[in-house]
Amino acid sequence: MGVGMLALAGWSAAQAPAAEMPLDKAEVRSWLLRIHDAAQTRNFQGIFVVTTAGQMSSARIAHYAEGSDQYERIETLDGQARSVLRHNDVVATLWPDSRAALIERREASNSFPRLIDHDGDRIVEHYDVRRKGVDRVAGHEAHLLLLTPRDAMRYGYRLWSEKVSGLLLRADVLNAAGEVIESSAFSEVSIGVKPQPDTVTRPLKRLKGYRVERPVMTPTYYENEGWTYQRVVPGFRHVSCVKRSHNAVDGAQVTENADRSMLQTIFSDGLAHVSIFVEPFDAARHRREVVMSMGATHTLMKRHGAWWVTAVGEVPAATLHEFVRGLERKKPQ
Repeated sequence: MGVGMLALAGWSAAQAPAAEMPLDKAEVRSWLLRIHDAAQTRNFQGIFVVTTAGQMSSARIAHYAEGSDQYERIETLDGQARSVLRHNDVVATLWPDSRAALIERREASNSFPRLIDHDGDRIVEHYDVRRKGVDRVAGHEAHLLLLTPRDAMRYGYRLWSEKVSGLLLRADVLNAAGEVIESSAFSEVSIGVKPQPDTVTRPLKRLKGYRVERPVMTPTYYENEGWTYQRVVPGFRHVSCVKRSHNAVDGAQVTENADRSMLQTIFSDGLAHVSIFVEPFDAARHRREVVMSMGATHTLMKRHGAWWVTAVGEVPAATLHEFVRGLERKKPQ
């Protein structure tokens, strides 16, 4: 654990209230729904910091809701400049230094502070949820919830929910020993700000001179593409499946000769998400099997017959292995 993570863990131990209040299923559902809804319906802007494996990165975020429309802007404040702009299901990632842009039509990601799915019942089944009292984050009073997994297939969480709005102010991911392996937290945030949707839509109209990539993403179902899962990790359910076809956009570059298609299937237990990517095996690109981690996120890449499978998720490595072991190619009819 790095110095930054040790400091964060020590601060948390000093600040977190000790009293625990077990919650029944209805109370848990209410708390989690409140956190989920706040990320969708509240107008807020601020700066948040992500601490992973001793490394810290920060970003500026603004979220606006007007009627049924949602607008979001996230700008990195460290390293290579990158902006993510979202209007409902249209998501644009811009790299201004290299004048590259990736524009996709997809659902919003589960990144901070949008962490929780609306299905609280599954979370209750696979996590013990307790209220730990009231704390303070970025100058705001917040309710602190502790979610302890009921098995080894998922991580634990500490969640700080703003007392009035319910907005998630901080989220710690905990390993089996209760150590913080990843943390996302606002360092400053204003809630209830005036919506400024033009700050999101205006840059999308000013892409002259950008190399713009628009990947084709076709909704499908993995069984329709010739795959089946003989077993899925308990608590995880199928969320979506798309067939992706595009030239790879790798940070600063759009690679013209990397045209390929792959199948992406997403599973979730309400908190953790796992993505399974399947594409034809290419000996030139797929040289060896790999398992790697960064904070709470593990990545597993391995050959599966004539195919190459990449599994990514904020879960223990054993969970990804279990998903990949359950993946089978259907026999032709």
